[in-house]
Amino acid sequence: MIKMGALLTQFFPPSPILTDKNLPSQEGKVFIVTGGASGIGFQLSAILYQAGGNVYIAGRSEEDAKLSIQRIMSLSAVGVGKLSYLPLHLDDLSSIRASVNKFKSKETKLNVLWNNAGVSLPPLGSKSSQGHELMLATNCLGPLLLTKLLLPLLEVAAESSPPASVRVVWTSSQMVDMIAPIGGIVMEDLTESVPLDKTRNYVTSKTGNWFLASELGREVAPKGILSVVQNPGNLNTNLLRHVKWMKLLTSPLLYNAKFGAYTELWAGLSTTLTMEHVGAYVIPWGRLHPSPRQDLLDALKSRDCGGTGVATEFLGWCVDKISTYV
Repeated sequence: MIKMGALLTQFFPPSPILTDKNLPSQEGKVFIVTGGASGIGFQLSAILYQAGGNVYIAGRSEEDAKLSIQRIMSLSAVGVGKLSYLPLHLDDLSSIRASVNKFKSKETKLNVLWNNAGVSLPPLGSKSSQGHELMLATNCLGPLLLTKLLLPLLEVAAESSPPASVRVVWTSSQMVDMIAPIGGIVMEDLTESVPLDKTRNYVTSKTGNWFLASELGREVAPKGILSVVQNPGNLNTNLLRHVKWMKLLTSPLLYNAKFGAYTELWAGLSTTLTMEHVGAYVIPWGRLHPSPRQDLLDALKSRDCGGTGVATEFLGWCVDKISTYV
């Protein structure tokens, strides 16, 4: 059941706690921000760079990334960090290992991976290079493969870092609270050759991000790595470029993308989060979700622990699809 209070506090959040104004120095840390050339990712990359971080902007377009890097550097009075472009095509599983190898050729550790990039409501029937529904591929399968291939570098960083300070941050949506079906994901939907409802497909992918954050979180927790998910907020970004009518309709409720960066910043760097928060859901502009839907919490738990086991089942489906490329 939807809890209206939990929805309203995400539509109208209190002031952010962790921002570019009070973020401690990030010198010596290495970050990857997927989709870092625009929107939330751009704002987050700028904040991390200005704090001294070594930031890799990962995405499809080298031209866009380099233009964004130039813009970030021009906006910074003092640049103590480093900005680099990392080619990444999340909708092509066969290309992701090469992206990781390129990163490995330059770095030996990774402190935080922000799985920020995503696609929202493209034309019905859009597919990835491997023939998967495009949102599921770009928002879930690609990020999962990327994360798994980067785990050795996250583990290296975790060896010399406090527990929970090395993190993987996934990106969900308030749509999950609002319209996800009971249990979050209907597994039969994943077998449809021609999905007929792009809104449902989008919500499936965003629920999937939470499920993957939780499932991966249990896997990496013994290494001191924390995996969480966040809803960045209602923002004026290019994410709604395929549905301009929705952007116009919701424009009075849309915030500047920088506020979404504050959500992601808190999820990735706040010392409030500890290893007790594996799979936690972060909401705008950097808080723990006060009351997630009970059916979604049940889906995160295994059947042995009194849950429905849907998250585990979804992870298994995803692992099978990426197994050739791991």
